[in-house]
Amino acid sequence: MEIIIQFNKEDMDVVVQPSIGWQDLNEQLAKMGSGLFFPVDPGPSAKIGGMIGTNCSGTNAVKYGTMKDWVINLTVVLADGTVIKTRRRPRKSSAGYNLNGLFVGSEGTLGLVTEATLKLTVVPEDFSVAVVTFPSIRDAASAAAEVMQTGIPVAAMEIMDEVQMKVVNLGGATAPRVWKEVPTLFFKFSGTRAGVKENISLVQKIARIHKGSNFEFAKDAREQKLLWSARKESLWSMLALRKDGEEVWSTDVAVPFSRLADIIEVSKKEMDDLGLFASILGHIGDGNFHESIIYNPKEERDKVETCVKNMVKRALEMEGTCTGEHSIGWGKKESLLWEVGPDTLGVMKAIKSALDPYWIMNPGKIFDRQG
Repeated sequence: MEIIIQFNKEDMDVVVQPSIGWQDLNEQLAKMGSGLFFPVDPGPSAKIGGMIGTNCSGTNAVKYGTMKDWVINLTVVLADGTVIKTRRRPRKSSAGYNLNGLFVGSEGTLGLVTEATLKLTVVPEDFSVAVVTFPSIRDAASAAAEVMQTGIPVAAMEIMDEVQMKVVNLGGATAPRVWKEVPTLFFKFSGTRAGVKENISLVQKIARIHKGSNFEFAKDAREQKLLWSARKESLWSMLALRKDGEEVWSTDVAVPFSRLADIIEVSKKEMDDLGLFASILGHIGDGNFHESIIYNPKEERDKVETCVKNMVKRALEMEGTCTGEHSIGWGKKESLLWEVGPDTLGVMKAIKSALDPYWIMNPGKIFDRQG
């Protein structure tokens, strides 16, 4: 279940089985010399089926959107064994209900995806990476918000606080490079050579306004990989620091741009006040950030649950969402009720019951049958 079934170069799409990884897909497209790629880039181990189930995103979301934006059609096995295809292969269709939108993000609770037709896009002419440091997390978040509000077409914009930068240094994944342990923004730029150069200059000006310094941009492919590696290795670096009996709790929320600096600053203060070894990082270009916490379940679980619950409530008070990309799963069912309310949740349950009357598809995910 991990092969490319059909590649349509002229149509810029590909039909795949659900167990193929997005990185494997892109490697095969590159070997074909297609000049095309699939831009959704979550964690390196992610498979297309799971990416569909969670409507995941990744660092490229600020330019390319989330998984729902790249699905043309799905082949799905329903709870009663019926096999359906959600739509045909053109890039646009207004024929009937948007069944793609129903199954993407449903976490396997409505059906089993066996094939997916995905859009592809052209590999950009030029590409660069830049890093800039800030004296505070608020300064970094404010700079990120202004970049988006100004309309500069960055390909990716990621934030990491001073704790996460320290974690990367301690983890050693990017050695011998030693990073400044201060709040940092990471940028990707893509497009024409002239466009990339201009966008780097515009971002540099905004960074300076918000006290940014040590602006560094990659001059070649080797430097691009090195600079971006700190962000891509962040979770693995945190996992590598666990002691016996410790776990990592990684969770996310998303808020409108205008509230980014507020929620990040307050959330970080609470983590520090609770005495947790925790960091702020994430896809700040679309208002989405993560808390990543190392903790001992026997001694600190209550504090961690309080911290996460307060972050979610804060996001909802700011007209945000309890999860920007990690989905509900088992852990945020209560948060979903807070976010959408009982009537909207009732509609979701009615859809679930219509397609899966015995609730056999991934039971317990998103919401419970009772209540």
